[in-house]
Amino acid sequence: MTSTQSPATEITRPDAPTLVSEADGVLTIAVSAAGAGNSLDDGGIAAGTQALREVARGRRDVGAVLLVGPGKNFCAGGNVRAFAAADDRPTYLRLIADNFHAFVTALYEADIPVVAAAKGWSAGAGMSLVLHADVAIGGTSSKLRPAYRGIGLTPDGGLTWTLPRAVGAARARQIILTDRVLSADDALNWGIFSEVVADEDVEAVARANAEKIAAGPRSADSGTKHLLSVSSENSLIEQLALEGRSISERSGLAEGIEGVDAFVGKRAPEFGKSR
Repeated sequence: MTSTQSPATEITRPDAPTLVSEADGVLTIAVSAAGAGNSLDDGGIAAGTQALREVARGRRDVGAVLLVGPGKNFCAGGNVRAFAAADDRPTYLRLIADNFHAFVTALYEADIPVVAAAKGWSAGAGMSLVLHADVAIGGTSSKLRPAYRGIGLTPDGGLTWTLPRAVGAARARQIILTDRVLSADDALNWGIFSEVVADEDVEAVARANAEKIAAGPRSADSGTKHLLSVSSENSLIEQLALEGRSISERSGLAEGIEGVDAFVGKRAPEFGKSR
């Protein structure tokens, strides 16, 4: 796959930090605004959706997505003040939900590993996004909260689909219906966070994970992500069949050939040269 983008590209707007940037094979998307309590950034979500669709169409050659928040929190949810100010709240909320869901769909269809730097609070839409990450890095002070019930609304962003799969149906119901705040330890012990590090190291560790993934065998990582995504829906026999087909297909691709040959030759594989 070849990229029509330069090695490092950015999408910005005059009054805000970088929304989308690309470097070292990592597509970084700012999902929240630095102001407004680090609420979901409509511009970042729109720009991120566009960039992710370019990945899915082969117009961007990246190996990982990194979701970040430019403020002290990852994302504190939707902008509730904007909800309140809307002339027609149902119409406005449907528009916001549709745009957010377009982003989640694009994240899924890009079919590459997703890393989240979940510093500070991840509430509402922010918690939904953390649950879509393949690797979620939290800080010792990080917290997650559904937050929808507190404003009389129901979840969006796929939270009612991802959370039961992560923590189990009974625990997911309790978390959402009691609006439970999850500590970093809760999130780690229940399989939401992949790792918890010092608060000041969250974004650096998340980026290091994203860069390590992006430098590896991208076709294999994409295939592995797909296998993991569908495993809960398949019987063991069905999953074995998918695994057999996938490993066979990858053995004939450039990255698979390079990986095996490098192992036999007792050298480090150079996956970048095989793309």
